[in-house]
Amino acid sequence: MPKRSSDKVVQEEKSPLEVDENLFYFDKNHQDSKEDEDSSDSEESEFSGLESEPETSEDDELDEQESDKEEESGSESPGESGEEGGDQNEETGEDNKEKNNNQGEKFAKKSAMNLEEDHTSDEEDARNTIGNIPVEWYNEYPHIGYDLDGKRILKPATADELDEFLSKMDDPNYWRTVRDKATMKEVVLSNEELDIINRLQSSQFPNAGYDPYEPYVDFFTGEKMLHPLSDAPEPKSRHIPSKWEHKRVMKIVRAIRNGWIKPKKDDKADKPRYYLIWDKEDDQTKPRHNMHIPAPKMKLPGHEESYNPPPEYLPTEEEIAAWEAMDPDDRPQNFLPKKYSSLRLVPAYNKFIQERFERCLDLYLCPRQRKMRVQVNPEDLLPKLPRPKDLQPFPSTESIVYKGHTDVVRCVVVDPSGQWIASGGDDKLVKFWEVCTGRCLKTLQCDGAVLSMAWNPNPSLTLLAVVVEQRAVIVNHFLGDKLLCASTDELIESYASQGEAGSKESGVEWSVASEEKYTNGYRLVIKHNKASILRVISQITWHGKGDYFASVTPEGGNKSVFIHQMTKRRSQCPFKKAKGLIQRVLFHPTRPFLFVATQRFIRVYNLTKQELTKKLVSNVKWISSMAVHPKGDNLIVGSYDRRLCWFDMDLSTKPYKTLRSHKKALRQVTFHRHYPLFASASDDGTVIVCHGRIFNDLMQNPLIVPVKVLKGHKVQGELGVLDCQFHPTQPWIFTAGADHLIRLYT
Repeated sequence: MPKRSSDKVVQEEKSPLEVDENLFYFDKNHQDSKEDEDSSDSEESEFSGLESEPETSEDDELDEQESDKEEESGSESPGESGEEGGDQNEETGEDNKEKNNNQGEKFAKKSAMNLEEDHTSDEEDARNTIGNIPVEWYNEYPHIGYDLDGKRILKPATADELDEFLSKMDDPNYWRTVRDKATMKEVVLSNEELDIINRLQSSQFPNAGYDPYEPYVDFFTGEKMLHPLSDAPEPKSRHIPSKWEHKRVMKIVRAIRNGWIKPKKDDKADKPRYYLIWDKEDDQTKPRHNMHIPAPKMKLPGHEESYNPPPEYLPTEEEIAAWEAMDPDDRPQNFLPKKYSSLRLVPAYNKFIQERFERCLDLYLCPRQRKMRVQVNPEDLLPKLPRPKDLQPFPSTESIVYKGHTDVVRCVVVDPSGQWIASGGDDKLVKFWEVCTGRCLKTLQCDGAVLSMAWNPNPSLTLLAVVVEQRAVIVNHFLGDKLLCASTDELIESYASQGEAGSKESGVEWSVASEEKYTNGYRLVIKHNKASILRVISQITWHGKGDYFASVTPEGGNKSVFIHQMTKRRSQCPFKKAKGLIQRVLFHPTRPFLFVATQRFIRVYNLTKQELTKKLVSNVKWISSMAVHPKGDNLIVGSYDRRLCWFDMDLSTKPYKTLRSHKKALRQVTFHRHYPLFASASDDGTVIVCHGRIFNDLMQNPLIVPVKVLKGHKVQGELGVLDCQFHPTQPWIFTAGADHLIRLYT
């Protein structure tokens, strides 16, 4: 028995080609099983292909047995195989060595074939080497392709329809059996392969365990990690400059110094810089913008520049005098038209070289800019404001003219009841007028020019504060109810009976008027101790309750503002240090605030807390007047540089709106107590009435609309309208001008 087995082994070894082919077939089947294992996910997929293998023929079983025997012979030790071979053929050691070498070659070839099969694609069969040629081309031939040795691979025998029907009825795996086109063999699909097909048909991933939404793991993260990826210490070469790089760099430097390496020449520099002006290539792309902007042309000469102009172009003596009196920059033209009888008599133009030189300077120094025209409707640029007719009532027509003053009327005030007005001016007179009739009821003679007046807002007191240059006088006008006038005198005399004199420490001296002036209505006189010709009182204003009033002396330094109390005849200076030249002061209508206007700023002080609450920036050069809205949240300021600024104190410390409607300086601004109106008086002889409505909604800005320009006053000595005041109840306005008149507009 042992000898027969050895003979079989020797007999098989005589045909190495057949052994190699059998090994090849065996390895291919083994490779197919490996592919089945790879396609499955479970651990049992390794044996699933064996359970579902189709029935094989006897030839296939013989081939498998032969391949198994070859494997057993290959697994035996080389010594045993060598001894058996020696018993059969030769007994020399050289034959044994040759046998061992043959066995090694077989195993090497087998392992190489296995490696090749591992790297083959799934679409191609290693046994059939036809490549990507369609299998249908072999339908007319008995073979289906060629193996690795170039031999034909015959087609297997196919069963007829009866056998196919019997196998369909008897074989339970018929429904999962498919035919491989490359080998023409039937392959039974495993459960894992069926599962893959079902997943692909339902548009799912082939692998059931694949998660497409698994979190992405960034291996090289941008965050600074606590520990490095590698704990290996850095080599020393990273901290030492490379010797070889140094040699390489020195070699390049030496070559540059010796001229062996030359810089690359610029081809553009060698090109000629000359070109043809008339040679225009159409292929060149035109620039997007033409940067050349031609110089503006001068105005062509007209009839006035002719040596024999028409008579209407020749100026008169008055026009020549006016032209010579004008500033050279303001003249419409640099010459006067003259008439000559002939061209030979025309002299040379004496400003020709100067004008040519200025023209050259304009072309050289003045930059030119291309402005793109925009098609804009001028009406769209104007704000959409309501019509003035929809904002009535407001004063529009002149109704009454009050005549009686002989000089400039500086101020005009209205009685709280609206029945009388008082006016004063440079003629040293204070006149009381009846509003409805225009009749002068009373006249007071003063010692100097009347600069300011203020009617007491308390209706139970018939008092008027008058500023006569350096003094402030309290006057009882004795107009209206006699009982009110008598009670007012009793209030003033009740304090005088106590025998307390005014305090001189504050810098203000209180005194009672003399008997002669007392009969005319004078009651109290307030005089500044340091008053002089320059330090005149420019303004006086009452508090809303009628007991306190304030006076302003712009040149008074730190004592420019005094607050006086009439009932106690006491005065005090609220500021220890002057912060600029104070122009105007006003009391807040409802709160304990004091507005102090300097040349450019308005400061709001809290009188109870004695601190600065807010500082408003007017953006004007010199403030001339100021008025507070009856609600107290808005303020208007007039200036000598023709501006009117509206401040919304809840919005910002800068002007909400600036109006530039007047042509000359503003002298007075005022608010109406009940109607949404405010007005401004200017030296150009006009009074502009504006509609200023304030909304309760804090998100809505005030509505400011100019509605009327009132004209009538004449300008005398660069002075126009000096004061304006609204009627307390009616939409009327009183204006006082430098033309010695007082006008009422209704």
